[in-house]
Amino acid sequence: MSVCPDLHQHYVQVCQNLGQPENPFIAHVLQEADKNDEIIWTKGFTLKIAGNSHLVPVQRVTDDNLQVLVSVLRTAAFVTGLDLRYNVLTDAGAKTMATFLQENSSLRYLNLMFNNIGKSGAELIAKALHRNETLLHMRMTGNKIGEKGGMFFASMLQINSTLEKLDLGDCDIGVQCLIATASALNLNKSVKAINLNRPLLFSQEEETTVHLALMLKNNSSLVELHLCKHEMKNFGVERLCEALYENSSLRYLDLACNKITSDGVKFLGKLLKWNQTLQILDLKANRIEDDGAIYLSEALALYNRTLQVLSVVSNNISGKGLVALSDAMKTNTELSCIYIWGNKFDEATCMAFSELIQMGRLKLNCTDVEPYEVDGHTYLAELSHGLQKHYYWTPSYWAVTKKDANASLAIAAVSEYL
Repeated sequence: MSVCPDLHQHYVQVCQNLGQPENPFIAHVLQEADKNDEIIWTKGFTLKIAGNSHLVPVQRVTDDNLQVLVSVLRTAAFVTGLDLRYNVLTDAGAKTMATFLQENSSLRYLNLMFNNIGKSGAELIAKALHRNETLLHMRMTGNKIGEKGGMFFASMLQINSTLEKLDLGDCDIGVQCLIATASALNLNKSVKAINLNRPLLFSQEEETTVHLALMLKNNSSLVELHLCKHEMKNFGVERLCEALYENSSLRYLDLACNKITSDGVKFLGKLLKWNQTLQILDLKANRIEDDGAIYLSEALALYNRTLQVLSVVSNNISGKGLVALSDAMKTNTELSCIYIWGNKFDEATCMAFSELIQMGRLKLNCTDVEPYEVDGHTYLAELSHGLQKHYYWTPSYWAVTKKDANASLAIAAVSEYL
């Protein structure tokens, strides 16, 4: 492509043709995009029109604004990503986007996170993906599509063979949708990462976890699985561990914000002694306590040499368990990142992690604590590092170039996008 189209000029012209007022936020983003050099255009470009995290209030994108924008993008094949998170798009906007997805053959990434899209909008977008053969990464996070809306995406997974990453977190999906999604993933060979965080579950029987575990026995392509806030208890963890003995593809398992105790972690400890593929394990905001930490440390010190990242943030672990984890890092050279903030730090813990950092075994950008001294005593301060610090928001005033706050992207990235 020798000449780059003028997106802003085209946008102004389409607004005039359709009799629509210009959105100053969209106009500004397009003007900035026009300033990019030719190399960026030829490699593909993500248009970031996110309605949040701005130092100056912006006019968020509406359904009418989107109609104008897609008219501009129809001739902009170099735009391979579209980030429309935190705007005010409704089902009408979803209809516009669905039509665009059926026509477009260049878009690889679409982020509609936290708009106002409901069940009917989800149906339109999901059905558009039946025909779309280019989109790789789709984020519907936070749109209240509900059980029925989620079912349309589950059906889509039975047909679509190109989508690699799907995020349905915080979408109010329920039991039927989770079971249908698990069933679809039994046969789907293209999806590498799926986020099913915070479903609305009204049962304590953990039948959804059982179905997801059965899926893991059969699926050989899934790399990343997010199951936060599933009300998962030790029974569910045991079922997942049983399945993972037969799975050789999963590298990232997210079990944060569940109800897992030390008894459940015992199964994970046994799994880690055998498993040779898992690289990231997120147990944040459970209650594994000292016993659970010791189970993990034994597996990591003596057996496992593939896990690279462990998060045990806010797990009611005291000095005994934390020191055991620090000791495991001395013998296990593969475990490079560990996150421990929100537990009970005693002086032994502070000294142990200070020693790991001072000797270079644990780098500051690979943990969420930093040692400091007061009156001869060592303490730990919190660092803003983690697995997915920018999952819900991305700073608009500086580029996300370092992976310190998003270690999961550096270790087991399925997609280049946050």
